[in-house]
Amino acid sequence: MKKVTLLGATGSIGRQTLAVIRAHRDQFSIYALAFGKNIKMALPLIKEFAPEKVVVQDEETKAKLKPLVTHVKIQVGLSGLIEISTEPKVDLLVNAIIGRVGLEPTLKAIEAGKTIAIANKETLVTAGHLVTHLARQHQVDLLPIDSEHSAIFQSIQGEKHNPIKKIILTASGGSFRDRTREELVHVTIQDALKHPNWSMGKKITIDSATMMNKGLEIIEAHWLFNLDYDKIDVILHKESIIHSMVEFEDKSVLAQMGQSDMKIPIQYALTYPNRLPLTASESLDLTSIGKLHFQKLNFSRFPCLPLAYQAGKHGGTYPTVLNAANEQAVSLFLAERISFLDIEYLIETALSGHDKIDDPDLATIQQIDVETRKKVLEQI
Repeated sequence: MKKVTLLGATGSIGRQTLAVIRAHRDQFSIYALAFGKNIKMALPLIKEFAPEKVVVQDEETKAKLKPLVTHVKIQVGLSGLIEISTEPKVDLLVNAIIGRVGLEPTLKAIEAGKTIAIANKETLVTAGHLVTHLARQHQVDLLPIDSEHSAIFQSIQGEKHNPIKKIILTASGGSFRDRTREELVHVTIQDALKHPNWSMGKKITIDSATMMNKGLEIIEAHWLFNLDYDKIDVILHKESIIHSMVEFEDKSVLAQMGQSDMKIPIQYALTYPNRLPLTASESLDLTSIGKLHFQKLNFSRFPCLPLAYQAGKHGGTYPTVLNAANEQAVSLFLAERISFLDIEYLIETALSGHDKIDDPDLATIQQIDVETRKKVLEQI
């Protein structure tokens, strides 16, 4: 029986993680849940999974929740996230929280020797060098939940001694994959949130539409698999059936395939190295699909991709700036304060005005993150 702390319980990945745990009550129990402010969604989950502790975003949410769950200890903010992530009873931390706030709990959990199932892109993008170094030092597994990285991870099992020639991340293209640049000028939030293949949260769906989601995944892959950026390719694959591929030196290519169902990579991260039945998901039937399509990505059409490659190759604090500028810009778009195309402009402006700091420590990353968000706001 694994005891699990779940950060981001009311988000898309969090809810699907709980669906996996619900199906395997003999394998997992929830020690703690963390969410932001959505009490309406969280309350039935707290009652069903009976965690010992719950962490919420602020004191106001705590005050509203407290009379409804008198048997549960409620904590607030970053200190609460760190406490439930490092608790000695916990075997596995599932980091499905959105944003850079997931970084500190992950670092502390690694120091405490916890296995990490990670869906929080921002943790590896902003501080991949710190996270991976600490994981090696404490011999902690970083198990990817993102479908693309899970696909790579699954494809390299049993290939420990065989060098990778390159990995190929597949991209759906997002909500606007069939639109020209000119057609993006007046798109709305509602347009951007209509992802053709996946059901995801708002932030990641917007990232998918700008292709920054794939850009962040490139940087994640660099750290997770210790690969140079020139060994990480991206191709457009509209069906999202092949989730990613690995090419080895002998030109063999291994791919992981499956339905567009996040419960599959989530469960693999929770059960690794074993596989359990997943009755709630459908089997892949290639005969019903008939054809799969692939094409090169046009970097001019999706400028967030070259920005991510640029930030990753420059290294230092550039990925921190990339992530912070993107988070702030997406927040502004969702608040209807900027246009869709302003997102990439604000990211590019933040990167072009940045003076790199090599090998930043946590305090420097935190400082650069705050400064970048402030500068983005000043732009508007």
